[in-house]
Amino acid sequence: MKKTFIAAVVAALFAVGCTNNAAKTTEGAAEQTAITSSDIAFVKADSLVFLSDIYQTEGIAFQKKLETAQQSWAKKEQGFQYEAAQLQEKYQKGLITTVDYQQKGEALEKRIANYQNTTQKEAATLDEENFVLNNRINNLVAEAIEEINKDDQYKLIINSTALLDGANALDITQDLLKIVNEKYAAEKGAAKAE
Repeated sequence: MKKTFIAAVVAALFAVGCTNNAAKTTEGAAEQTAITSSDIAFVKADSLVFLSDIYQTEGIAFQKKLETAQQSWAKKEQGFQYEAAQLQEKYQKGLITTVDYQQKGEALEKRIANYQNTTQKEAATLDEENFVLNNRINNLVAEAIEEINKDDQYKLIINSTALLDGANALDITQDLLKIVNEKYAAEKGAAKAE
């Protein structure tokens, strides 16, 4: 789930992207603009997400909550499996009647069905929390990209995941991280003021 969370954030981060003003058309003719290295920047998206204050507080807390829920679900399912095996064993050894076996089996099936419904609701709630958190992170990053590129300094901002080599001077990860953290702090401040 952690990999899914990060992959979703990284994918959405660069779906937002930045505008490319390198080619503009005027009166039907395409005019090309030369792109220099100062027009290009890259971002270490994984680092940006992992180091951001929002991930360090809310993202890690969500991961712990998710892991706790998954462990609880697994333990409960093992308990049901154990109960079913014990019931089957008692029946096979002739320690309970067929009627008792069927009644206890039906009762166990109902408990399992109720548990599954509850688990599905919990999982849906966790999925929604993950979705909202991803959207909040993506929104902060998109706003940071927009702010850092408000003067159209960069014609291209790329994710370093596919980058084979690049000069450190082109890395704007720390600059974006600073803006993301400032925006998150402002968001928290506004929420406290309400």
